[in-house]
Amino acid sequence: MKILVTGGSGFLGGYVLAEAARRGHSCVALARSPSAGRTVTARGAAPLAADLDDGAALGGLFASAGCDALVNLASLGFGHATAIVRAAVGSGLDRAVFVSTTAVTTALPVRSKAVRLAAEHDIRSSGLKWTILRPTMIYGAAGDKNLSRLLALLARARRAPVPLVLPVPGGGRRLQQPVHVADVAGAVLAAVERPETAGRCYDVAGPEPLIFAELLRVSAAAVGCRAHLLPVPLAPVIALTRCYERISRRPRLRAEQWQRLAEDKAFPIGAAAGDLAYAPRSFAEGIRAEAAALGLTPTLPAPPSPGPSSRTLTRRNHA
Repeated sequence: MKILVTGGSGFLGGYVLAEAARRGHSCVALARSPSAGRTVTARGAAPLAADLDDGAALGGLFASAGCDALVNLASLGFGHATAIVRAAVGSGLDRAVFVSTTAVTTALPVRSKAVRLAAEHDIRSSGLKWTILRPTMIYGAAGDKNLSRLLALLARARRAPVPLVLPVPGGGRRLQQPVHVADVAGAVLAAVERPETAGRCYDVAGPEPLIFAELLRVSAAAVGCRAHLLPVPLAPVIALTRCYERISRRPRLRAEQWQRLAEDKAFPIGAAAGDLAYAPRSFAEGIRAEAAALGLTPTLPAPPSPGPSSRTLTRRNHA
């Protein structure tokens, strides 16, 4: 199968292109810049120069690619979905898989939720043979924007002579269900290959939820960090983060991320398991693999040098 991919130069894109190649598919990947073109080429895809902001040109570009299916990995939170759907319909690409996010279920009044839900509405009403996948928080390698930073912090702290005291806003009792990036990529390709999944939306998460405090403990263990979790009130942390957002040009942390810790993020994966043969790895397995990939796995101390053998000692005593 020949697949047209948007977002192929991104974090998930690398894994999807690799999985597509492993399954014998060929890919054409949209590239907004020469740098993105080099990235997707290195990942085994043919680059197609395109800018999602130029929606009017997408139809002709999609048609020129001559593909059998569309895999949209580009975020649905930036308002490009209408143009992408229109281009797919106009070019005759009737089979399409779109990656959304379980973040659309949040009760928080965030702008991106409305944009993503509008995008999903456009997809559902497009006439395409669509499938929507909603992954939870994706982790698994450098660039995941979530747990790779946490692992790096924990790895630095493991050298300390005392356990790291790690503040846990809200106490860490809410549920999380992270999903490894390779498992998401497998689900994407399974959806493309299975036409019977058309018209369905699937939650794609880890095998089971765990509380946030346990996520921290397992992550600390993966890099050999001794950590003591200290529950702290959530409200002051949110207030401080809002102040940080106002004074920082490029904040690496946002109040919304703390607010999301007050929500349970647990999702059933039975439908994906049944229709996509989806069988994700455990969080403990996945985070250990990520720590190893980042070079953060603790190095075991070398065993002590063996002393002289009893036979040597006997010879010395008789000398």
